[in-house]
Amino acid sequence: MPIWKQAADPDTVNGWSARTLMRAIDIRITEIGDDFVRGTLPVDDRTRQPYGILHGGASVALAETLGSTAAMLCCEDGFAAVGLDINANHVRAVREGIVTGTARPIHVGRSTQVWEIRIENAAGELTCIARLTVAVVPRRAVAAKPA
Repeated sequence: MPIWKQAADPDTVNGWSARTLMRAIDIRITEIGDDFVRGTLPVDDRTRQPYGILHGGASVALAETLGSTAAMLCCEDGFAAVGLDINANHVRAVREGIVTGTARPIHVGRSTQVWEIRIENAAGELTCIARLTVAVVPRRAVAAKPA
């Protein structure tokens, strides 16, 4: 049974990313399951650091995008999720290809949510593990819902 309180599909969610960082580095939501949000990030000249490997900040951007999207989908109408904290451990370098992240809930409460995001390379090996904590606030406290 799905945990979502908002209905959305990957095409709709990707549409919210026009004119954002997500579009600039080509983060794409690829799947919304009953209790997870999955997406991809290319490892290319936009996302590598000077040593030729995936920039840790790009991994964190993917993690925050996936966790924040999932958190928003768990909010009741009139509420929004805003980031409080994110941490990430980078455990394997990636030089090329595409990485895939999956956000799953650890805690979905009335005022806070905690999400774990696992990012893997094309071989399914863990490259980064992140944890995102968000606050659930009245929507009037943040910008309008994505269009």
